[in-house]
Amino acid sequence: MPRRRQAVTIRHVAADAGVSLQTVSRVINKEPNVRPEMMERVQASIAKLGYVPSIAAQRMAGSRSYLIVALNDRERTIAGWRNREGTDWVDQMLLGGMLTCAEHGYRLLVELVDTHNDHIARELLGAIAAIRPDGVILTPPHSDNPHITQLLEAQGISFARIGSVKPGAGFAVAMDDAGAARLATDHLIALGHRRIGFIAGPNEYELSGRRVDGWRAAMAAADLPTDHLLEQGDFGLASGRAATLALLDGPVSPTAIIASSDQMALATLELARERGLEVPADLSIVSFDDTPIVRFVHPSLTAVVQPIADVTAHAISLVIAEQAGQSPSTAPVIVPATMAVRASTGAPGAARPGGGEAQGYAGPPAGAGIVTEVSSDH
Repeated sequence: MPRRRQAVTIRHVAADAGVSLQTVSRVINKEPNVRPEMMERVQASIAKLGYVPSIAAQRMAGSRSYLIVALNDRERTIAGWRNREGTDWVDQMLLGGMLTCAEHGYRLLVELVDTHNDHIARELLGAIAAIRPDGVILTPPHSDNPHITQLLEAQGISFARIGSVKPGAGFAVAMDDAGAARLATDHLIALGHRRIGFIAGPNEYELSGRRVDGWRAAMAAADLPTDHLLEQGDFGLASGRAATLALLDGPVSPTAIIASSDQMALATLELARERGLEVPADLSIVSFDDTPIVRFVHPSLTAVVQPIADVTAHAISLVIAEQAGQSPSTAPVIVPATMAVRASTGAPGAARPGGGEAQGYAGPPAGAGIVTEVSSDH
């Protein structure tokens, strides 16, 4: 049986580099106050010896665990998995979170927590005791749950609130939801739409109100009314269908609808087909999220592209910086959104010469395979 190779330890690195154990530890943990030449020497020894830091050893040596926990909504996440509807939001969160953690020698774990659980404090405290994370990332709607934020604050745990810009403990990092809604509305106004309906998300999500505010602001700036053009859903298909029905059968029939999630936008598209409405000639549709499915339906949906990976990366960077003894600003970090313009938006009532896209369609030429990106940072 071959002999197992002796593990390289921090002591081997320190001896090879000719520095103290404390210096090697500072370099590994990316702590400040290490001279560049000393850092290069330690890093060269780490590379030569093939040293891999052990989180378990790091935890035993100090107070940090080098683990970040992201708390995601249990009910919605599991429902999406079971219905095989895709988990692009979670995927993008993991993309931004894991890559950022890896840059700093951290690991990212995901825990599912039910906001509506009466035992949420006990459940959360149990997870914290078992994992002992250095920080917590809260995703909507947990970002706005005072029971969770107060519990973390009382425990002295660094945390960031994704999707929340309200004053309070922790770091607030969010997409520019109001700007994204203005972006979508302005796009439709530029195409000639004057009756633009909006399907909002549930009130338990702070971002839902910001999106409505952005839509109202864009409509007001163009001197357009919003009466009878606002309905609310819960981000799901059924609620999107009910909201679209209410808009189309209401006193002001819209020529365009903005839905606050891809699922609700897909319900709008399905109902439009059932009504015999041409998209976008009779009804333009804009979605939020830009999950993969909206690119492959016909017509492909114009959508606000949520910068979830970037938002998560910002959130984790702030938590890690605080753990490293830095004092990052607690001012809310707002990340601009972009919009992918596709075939579901066009001028209202435009003819369709030759069976092609409606006139006024602002997207790329057919077959170009390129999506027009418009930023909300303007």
